[in-house]
Amino acid sequence: MGAVIFETPPVIQYLGIQPYHSVYQQMQSFQKQRNDDTADEIWLLQHQPVFTLGRNGKREHILSPSDIPIIPIDRGGQVTYHGPGQLIAYTLIDLKRNKLGVKQWVKHLENCVIQLLATYNVTAVSDDKAPGVYVSGKKIAALGLRVSKGRCYHGLSLNVDMDLSPFRQINPCGYEDLEITQCRDVGINTSLDDIASELAESLGA
Repeated sequence: MGAVIFETPPVIQYLGIQPYHSVYQQMQSFQKQRNDDTADEIWLLQHQPVFTLGRNGKREHILSPSDIPIIPIDRGGQVTYHGPGQLIAYTLIDLKRNKLGVKQWVKHLENCVIQLLATYNVTAVSDDKAPGVYVSGKKIAALGLRVSKGRCYHGLSLNVDMDLSPFRQINPCGYEDLEITQCRDVGINTSLDDIASELAESLGA
């Protein structure tokens, strides 16, 4: 798979900390209203605490429900957690217009995170059988996409400096006993805002 080259670089938006459901609705509206000339966008943000359950998600992967809301959504994959201190990158990209396949885009997202971590001397890898990015077998970034009519939305989450304990309430991404890590725990003390800027540059290159 070759390098990703956009017809026109995506518009980058920094949205701060947002409730999940309103951003989810905005993504769906953007997807429905866009046309062949609509510019691609990448939204960088954090979410208030929430569990999201993908289209094929099984409720049994939620081990101990709590006051954290559970929202069924239309991306692929199982259940995951979002919360403050985790960087979200929603990628509203016209794959067809940019001559990108879905697998190529997934690999690009993973590689951007892997390359970002490498700049901090952290070795990370992807797994073809389980999308995402891993450091020493622990998941540091998760991926989930929805593709319709050659256009995608949703994207990736990168754990930067957050409370990881809610992950113990679920089987993350449907995997029992999957360990979760974050940038802070692998020796990266850079602020989330700075990491967001670095990831944005890589994603939109």
